[in-house]
Formats: sequence, C-alpha cells, structure tokens
Amino acid sequence: MTDSTRFEPWIQLKYYAEAGEQQELEAFLEAIGPSEAFRALLRLSPDERELILTTLSPTEAADFMEEIPPEHAADFIEQLPASNAASIISEMESAEQADVLADMENQEAEAILAEMTPESAAEARELIRYSDDLAGGLMVTEYLAFPETALVSDALSGLSEWVENRPEQDAHVYVVSPAGTLIGGIDLQSLVLSRRSLPLSKIIKPARFVSVNFGLDELDSMFECHQLPAVAVVDDHQKLLGILRREDLTRALQERADADHLKSQGIVGGDEIRSMPLLTRTRRRLSWLSLNIVLNIIAASVIALYEETLSAVIALAVFLPIVSDMSGCSGNQAVAVSMRELSLGIVKPYEAARVWLQEVKVGLINGLVLGCLIAIAALIWKGNPYLGIVVGIALMCNTLVAVSLGGTIPLLLKRLKVDPAVASGPILTTVTDMCGFFLVLSVATIFLPQLTTM
Repeated sequence: MTDSTRFEPWIQLKYYAEAGEQQELEAFLEAIGPSEAFRALLRLSPDERELILTTLSPTEAADFMEEIPPEHAADFIEQLPASNAASIISEMESAEQADVLADMENQEAEAILAEMTPESAAEARELIRYSDDLAGGLMVTEYLAFPETALVSDALSGLSEWVENRPEQDAHVYVVSPAGTLIGGIDLQSLVLSRRSLPLSKIIKPARFVSVNFGLDELDSMFECHQLPAVAVVDDHQKLLGILRREDLTRALQERADADHLKSQGIVGGDEIRSMPLLTRTRRRLSWLSLNIVLNIIAASVIALYEETLSAVIALAVFLPIVSDMSGCSGNQAVAVSMRELSLGIVKPYEAARVWLQEVKVGLINGLVLGCLIAIAALIWKGNPYLGIVVGIALMCNTLVAVSLGGTIPLLLKRLKVDPAVASGPILTTVTDMCGFFLVLSVATIFLPQLTTM
C-alpha cells in the first residue's frame, strides 16, 4: 500500500462526523482503540475535534475521555459549548470528573459546573478540593452503602441495580451509621449466600480504610502490604467519602513517574506533547535552558582562573569534559537511587547523613577504579605518568563529591519543600563541573613542572 492510499484514522473520523453517522463513528472509535483515536484527534483542528465529540453520544465521548490523560481531556472538552461539555463530564466517573475540571481554567470549569445538576456539581467541587496526589483526589464516590439495620435483600436489590447501570465497574458494599460513619464492609460472596431476611449487621466484616489525606507513597505501601482491589476513604471523623481502587493508584504512580522523568530532563511542569501551543512548549523549555546557561557560565568561570596552566598543558582540555561528565554520571546514579528510596518510603528526608555515609563507600571504590582507568588511558595516550596521576586523582575525588551530592541533594530539597526531580539535576551538574574543572587544573598546577618537561 502506497503512502497516498494509506489508511489515516483522522480522515475517517472526520468523514463520519461530517456525515453525521454517529453509530459508524462510535464503532470506528471502538475498533481503533483509545490510543489511536487520541493520536488521530491530535491531528485535527479544534473545530474538527468539536464536531467529532458532539457527534458522539455523551456516554461514548465520556468513555473515550476517561482513557486519555486528564489534562488533554480537559483541553478537548474546553473547546466544546458548556452544555455539551457538561453532558460528557456528567457521564464520567467522579474521580475523572474532578481531574478534568481541575485541569481547566476556573472560568471554563465554572461554566460547565453551572450546566450540571446541583448534586453532581457539588460532588465535583468537593473532589476538586483534593490534590491528585492524595487519596481524596484519587477516590471515586461510586459505591454501595447501607445502614446496618438493612437486610440482605436490600443490599442484593442495590447490587442488582448497580450491575444493571454500571456493568463495567466492580461493586463495593459498605455499612455506615446514620451519620455516614464507616462501620464495616460486606463480602459479596457472603452477601449472595446469606438468607435474604438476615440483617446486614450479622455479616459485617472489618473494612480496611485510609485517610482522605494519605499521599501516594503511603497508599502504595498500604496496597503492597494488603492485596486488596480497593479500600474505603474516610475523613477525620471516620465518615465514608469514597473508595480508592488499586488500578487508580497504579495509574497515579505511573503518571508521577512520567512527570518526574520529564522534569528531570528540563520539561517544566512535567508534561509536554507536540500538539500543545508553540509558545507554551517554548516557554517551558526556555525556563530550564536559560537557567542552565547561567549555571554553565559559573562552572566554566573556574577555567579562567587557570588559563596559564591550561595553555601550558593543552592535553588537559581533552580530559576536562571527561572528568566532569563521568562524575556527573556517578552523581545521577546516586540521585536516581535517592529518588526511588524517597518514593518507596525507604528513606526519609532527615536521613541525609546516613545516605551520605552509604554513598561515600560506593564513591571511594568507584572513584578509585575510574581514576585508575583514566590514568592508564592518559599514560598510554601521552606517555606521561604525571598526566595520568593528575586526571586520575581529579576523577577519583570528583566522583566522591558527585555521589555525596547526588545522594543527599534530593533529601535536602525534599525537606525544603522543593521538587527534587526539578532541582537536583542543575545543582548536581553545576557543582560537579566546577569541582571537576577545579580539581584537574589545581592538581595540574602542582605537577606543572613535570607535565611540561616530559
């Protein structure tokens, strides 16, 4: 098949929407899957996307929006008339509603909330209050709750209605007090096998729950210890607010990891795709790159202090970037380990001294090995053992500095409430470059007579 006749999903989507063929459009979306559909929509203009989303039924549009990142779902929905947007958001799960609305401009979100039913709007506003890295921001409010005086038959009727209306969602049954306080949970197997006339109080089991203010790391640790599909989410007064599903936590952890990776590479905000506005993408990248210009100038200023040494031994210029880059790699390894241990809760921000001692051991061994290797390389290349001694000592010492900083900087930044994923890299790079240049040139100055006579 040639490029000119190759099937392009966005062309087909546009064709069905322009023809008003809703069923064909929905069937085609299901056939290509959410990932391909998302890619296709990004290739279309805002007006064409609006036509497609308004041609879909609100339920189908909502199902699609739940499968793509919430920030991009928010961009798509913001382009729609408020009434159409409200119809779609009303069909989404409560947690997805909150995520999408939170990623919108306040004015746009309020316009959509005004079009929703008062009950749905109030529920969405309540969920928006919570950060998306807390249990409250990840929980869903779709669950079954009954008073302990209810009968098994009441719960079975509610369960039957749930399955009819939400066939794709697992049901979770809880028992609450008249004030809404969580009393316990009901195992579905016990519910189905119990006599219909039996009060729920006879089959209640303790329900595992988490605070609405639990963070991702605490939640991850809890789910690791207890293999549960979901847990109840309660407030400070034990009032049942919602449930947190393992799948939602897993997705949140993956999103955080993706954002941290982008931040560590200099993408401010931790999110970018090429369909974003050009100025937004440029601004996010330049804010990092501009800072790096300043930091690199500071690091390079060390060289100016040793111009005579460098001009006398030109070979040093070859080893300056090697020493700084190798040390930077060692430091980045230490940063990665500290970031991982912080996310897993293995280490706390106040344990910087313990982490430093552990990294020093690794730094001494690796620094010695790397120093010997580069010293041998310098000796073979120039035949001057003193050049090998200079660069070997410099790399060994700078490796020790790099791992010490790399291991402790994320912890110190965490204590200062600064995002380690954003700030660790620039700090580490600047210091290791400065130290690397200083060590090579200062040690070379000491051995300058030997370096220039051989």
